[in-house]
Amino acid sequence: MSLHSLYGHEALMNRLAGTIASGRFPQSVLLTGPAGVGKQRIGLRLAELLFCHDDGSEPGPDNRIAKQVRELGHPDLHWFIPLPQGRRSAGADKQVEEAQEALAEIIKERRRNPIYAPMDGQSSHRVASVRLLHRIAGITPFQAKRKVILVGDADRLIVQESSQEAANALLKVLEEPTPDTTLLLTSSNPDALLPTVRSRLVTIRVGRLTDGEVQKLLVTELGMKSEEAERIAVLAEGSISNALAVRDGADQGNRAAKRFLTAIRRGPEAWVGEALLQPPWGARGEFRAMLDALAVQLRSELRGGVDHDKPNVDNYLKALKLVEEHRASTQRNVNPQLSMAVLASSIGNSL
Repeated sequence: MSLHSLYGHEALMNRLAGTIASGRFPQSVLLTGPAGVGKQRIGLRLAELLFCHDDGSEPGPDNRIAKQVRELGHPDLHWFIPLPQGRRSAGADKQVEEAQEALAEIIKERRRNPIYAPMDGQSSHRVASVRLLHRIAGITPFQAKRKVILVGDADRLIVQESSQEAANALLKVLEEPTPDTTLLLTSSNPDALLPTVRSRLVTIRVGRLTDGEVQKLLVTELGMKSEEAERIAVLAEGSISNALAVRDGADQGNRAAKRFLTAIRRGPEAWVGEALLQPPWGARGEFRAMLDALAVQLRSELRGGVDHDKPNVDNYLKALKLVEEHRASTQRNVNPQLSMAVLASSIGNSL
C-alpha cells in the first residue's frame, strides 16, 4: 500500500521544493514541531523531491521514483524509527542485524497501515540502530545519486546507554557526512538532543495542522463521518496523534487519565493512592500514554466544559505545561509513581 498524500503544510513544502530545485537544500536538517503534525511524512516527501530532482524528473503520482518512496520501497531511502524494548543478543554485529530486522518489520507494518499511532514511551534509538545508520551513511547509493536517511523522533536517542554512545555515534555522522548522504531528523522535543548534535543541523520548524486539515484526513483516510471528524479535529489541536488518541478514547491511557484527574480533584488522599497504583519502573510507556490522554482531556475541558474566566484559563494552561514537562521526563529514567505525585501536587489546587 502507498502512503497517503501529505495533508497541510503547503506553504512550507512550496518553500522547501524551491530550495531543492535551486540545489541549495542543506545536507543535514532537523524538522521540529509538535507531536503528530506530520514531520516524518514531510521528511518522506522531501526524499521524494530530492530523488526526483537528482534524476531530472518531475515528481507526481505517475513518477516511478515518487511511487517507490510512497510505497517505502526506494533502495536509497532509509527510515529509522525508535524500536521497542526487547532482549538483545551479545555482540555488536548481532545487535545491528536485529535492529535492521526490527526496522524492516515496522516499515512493513507502516506500508499496511499508513495511519499509525505514536511509538510507546519505552521505544528508542539504541546504539545498534545508530551503528546501522553509520554503516548506511558510508555505502554507495544503489539507485539514486544520494542516500536519504530519515531519523524519526531523534530525541529518543538513549543517552544513558554506554555513556551517550548512541548520540555520539550520530554526531560522528553529522561531523563528517559523505557528499552523497542527506540526513533528515525529526523531533517534537529538540532540547532533548545534545547541543553538539543540534548545532550541526539546519532547523526547519513545522507548525500545527488546521482543524480542517485534520478533519479532511480523518474523513478521507479513515472513513470517519464528517460530523464526528469535525468534533475530534477541534480537540486534536492540529495533531494527528492527538486525533487518534481522541478517536480511541476508550483505551487504557484515556481511562487512566480520567481516573487520575478525578483523584487530583478529590485531593491528596485520593491522588496519593492513585500514584501508588502506578508500576514504578517497568511501565513508563503506559505512563506516557496516560499523560498524552490527560493533555487531551484538559484541552477538551478548556475548549468546552469550563467557565472561561481569565484565572481559570491560566490554570488550565499551567496544568498543560506541567503535563508536557512530565511527558518529556518519561524519556529519562524517571519513576512514574514519583512523577505522578509531583504532578498532582503541582496542579491539584488549580483544577
